[in-house]
Amino acid sequence: MSNLRSFDLNLLLAFDVLMQERNVTRAADRMFVTQSAMSHTLHRLRQQLDDPLLVKTPSGMQPTDRALALVEPVRNLLREMERLLEPPQAFDPASSQRRFTLAATDYMEFLLLPDLSRLIEQAAPGVDIHIKRTESAFPLTQLENGSLDVVLGFASVLEPPAHLICEHLFRDRMACVVRKNHPNISANPILAHYLDAPHMLISRTGSQVGVIDAKLAELGLERRIKLIVPHFLSAPLIVTQTDMILSLPYRLAVAFSKMVALNILPVPLDLPDYDLVMIWHPLREKDPAHCWLREQIAAIGRMIDSLDIEL
Repeated sequence: MSNLRSFDLNLLLAFDVLMQERNVTRAADRMFVTQSAMSHTLHRLRQQLDDPLLVKTPSGMQPTDRALALVEPVRNLLREMERLLEPPQAFDPASSQRRFTLAATDYMEFLLLPDLSRLIEQAAPGVDIHIKRTESAFPLTQLENGSLDVVLGFASVLEPPAHLICEHLFRDRMACVVRKNHPNISANPILAHYLDAPHMLISRTGSQVGVIDAKLAELGLERRIKLIVPHFLSAPLIVTQTDMILSLPYRLAVAFSKMVALNILPVPLDLPDYDLVMIWHPLREKDPAHCWLREQIAAIGRMIDSLDIEL
């Protein structure tokens, strides 16, 4: 017998049919080939297995001992191959015990996680969500090895490798907030007044260079950053107690203004809108559970995107 490397595994299906029918003509009909083609297949099987397999007798074609010994192992192998080639089972969120891990900034957590948590609690009570903070280096290795399912954030900041899949969730733009009855900042501040005011900056890394500062530098200008904090949590409370301006994404400003007394103002600079995205690895593209998770996130993104930016 030839070794596995040189054996044509396609012949195993023909072998199974021939052993069931013990007749070349009927086997050809079942395989939708001509009798001549099936005779050729039987000849190849005999060569590959070094055995006549089916022998003509007065009562018809009869299998050899070698053929009979192979019938059940080959049938089991074909069943296993069929099982392996079946499409993956549909994901059932109601019974799943899966855990998903997402990398996101606190901004994305704030906007997405409340609705995502509600959807999962209702539709998939056994599913767990683990949120990790995004790091300065893009987490390509974690996406590849499956320890991370998706990355959420600003497309311009993440700059994902081209071979990853990147889906738009919603857009946002920079705005600024000040306390109600601020003594120096009007509803539509001019650049000079904006620069004269002390500023608060949210910077996870502690860097004093944000998108606004980069734009000001292009114009040969700068602002005074009086306070830097690493996260959003304390920011709105600090602004309500001071005369500082806080520049931040508009959708976050709207959420803050519903919690404390803040005015939302346009930033007096020509800044582009931001694209917020979800990124995943092509290795997980067809995973039914992964598809379900992505659709829940995308649905929330569409809802957010439907809300106009009124600046």
